[in-house]
Amino acid sequence: MYYRPMRKVVIPLLAVFAVSAQEKAAPTNLKILKGSTGAEVSQIMRTFTAGLGVQCAYCHIQGNFASDENPKKETARHMIEMTKLVNAQFPDKKMHVTCFTCHRGEAEPKTAPEPR
Repeated sequence: MYYRPMRKVVIPLLAVFAVSAQEKAAPTNLKILKGSTGAEVSQIMRTFTAGLGVQCAYCHIQGNFASDENPKKETARHMIEMTKLVNAQFPDKKMHVTCFTCHRGEAEPKTAPEPR
């Protein structure tokens, strides 16, 4: 009977260890984020999940993040390139446009305000 509450602690801890192991591993199949370290890629991916309100499996194959099987991963690459191009047009070269600029925490971008 005491194992049930323990399961609530152990399972989230296993997830934390899995993410930590992925951050330490050298990322592979980087086409847009070339030269980034595992920690940098993990931080970038966290901003994507927040900007789109999705989890890793939205674009990645669970357990094989390098795989290109999910077409949403290629879409994400195009979106990264788009934001880089837009931000390069600003004279200060700072990042003014991010995923959140259009997506506002949702998988589909907001192209117009909600009707009142």
